[in-house]
Amino acid sequence: MCGIVGIYNNEEAANLAYMGLYAQQHRGQESAGIVSSDNGDLHRHASLGLVSDVFKDTKDLKRLHGNLAIGHVRYSTTGDDNEKNVGPLWNYSSLLRKILGKNYKDNRRIAVSHNGNLTNLEELHGFSDGITDTKIIIDLLEKLTNPKDAASLKKIICNLKGSYAFLAIIGNKMIATRDVHGIRPLCFGKLGESYVFASETCALDLLGATYVRDVEPGEVIVLDGNNLNSYYIGEKRRSKHCIFEHVYFARPDSKIFGQEVSVQRRNMGKQLAKENPTPDCDVVISVPDSSNIQAMAFAETQNKKYDVGLIRNHYIGRTFIYPNQRLRDLSVKLKFNVDASAVRGKKVAVIDDSIVRGTTLRKLTKLIIRAGAKEVHVRSCSPPVKFPCFYGMDFPTRKELIANNKNIEETKEELGADSLGYLSLSGLLKSVEGEDCEYCTACFSGNYIDEENNHE
Repeated sequence: MCGIVGIYNNEEAANLAYMGLYAQQHRGQESAGIVSSDNGDLHRHASLGLVSDVFKDTKDLKRLHGNLAIGHVRYSTTGDDNEKNVGPLWNYSSLLRKILGKNYKDNRRIAVSHNGNLTNLEELHGFSDGITDTKIIIDLLEKLTNPKDAASLKKIICNLKGSYAFLAIIGNKMIATRDVHGIRPLCFGKLGESYVFASETCALDLLGATYVRDVEPGEVIVLDGNNLNSYYIGEKRRSKHCIFEHVYFARPDSKIFGQEVSVQRRNMGKQLAKENPTPDCDVVISVPDSSNIQAMAFAETQNKKYDVGLIRNHYIGRTFIYPNQRLRDLSVKLKFNVDASAVRGKKVAVIDDSIVRGTTLRKLTKLIIRAGAKEVHVRSCSPPVKFPCFYGMDFPTRKELIANNKNIEETKEELGADSLGYLSLSGLLKSVEGEDCEYCTACFSGNYIDEENNHE
């Protein structure tokens, strides 16, 4: 899962891309970068770290000349977390041109920002270990002789399987596309005569761009000069949007897949309260920040008090694996602390957006009990996560998932809670339903878009 942004036809392209990345920092905290194009001459600045770490100096942006740019914040699922996989990736043509001189001719000046996870890396590349799927996309695009050739472009993109939403610069042209099921989000808007592409509408809002629409599933948009051309990869298929975008990943002030995230999360909290109420609880708290809205709706539906029981440290960036259990336990307190006055002597309902591995929630339950809570009742705004995700979420194996090998009673004991309840899959789907929207629920149901991965 990553965040991408693209600016086309704007003299402040790199600066706008930088701000668009800031708006989407929640989508990836491992690395950040921007590539700009100055009449086809590419410039790049990218490194490991948060946006503010990577762009420390105003000179970093001033070097990114040109009126189009793409940006990327990374959360790795395929490829190692190291400098060589920091996005946007490019094919280094600018470096070759500097080395070989003015006579070096190359029409393959390509850079790509990609959000998603390709499922056929071995088929495309021969092996998958250590390589990022963005590099595969660049290798395929290098075969293009003319980016405006719709037949060639569609033939290349048809080779990709799995989830993808990517922005590509090819010389002074820009390409935007999504996979045929629209698993990952990508939208665009207008800012004067400029186009702005982003994973989430919150980036458009920050830049003052007017939302136009989502890039459609299976659509390929080519921007060249003043022209926007749109093509489709084959026949239209049923959408299979990632439901976890609504549950956890997207910012609540964004619109994803045509639906307002805050509305969907409020619906989840209400539905959870109907299915798994906590009538004897004195107070409802959330695991901040993604479950704040769900928890408030959960409390309101039951006429219960909502309070801020867990305080999150928003200044925590990337953390590392600690060498012993004591330090690992303390690491949770780097990110969360309990406001004892909100939970002391009370029966507490703790609302989380989802329970994946259960590691953090188990430690938080202990902290809440130590702060004086009489009882702790855990509720999840999604069903048990039992199956790995092959489309961009970071739970790739079943053994990592607490619900895979434990039933609800066993999971409750593992978490140290007095009770545990989940939102049903039908309740979740009811909470996010919209016009022409269908969702991928493979992590809950085992029913994958790629049939060969399905579980009975």
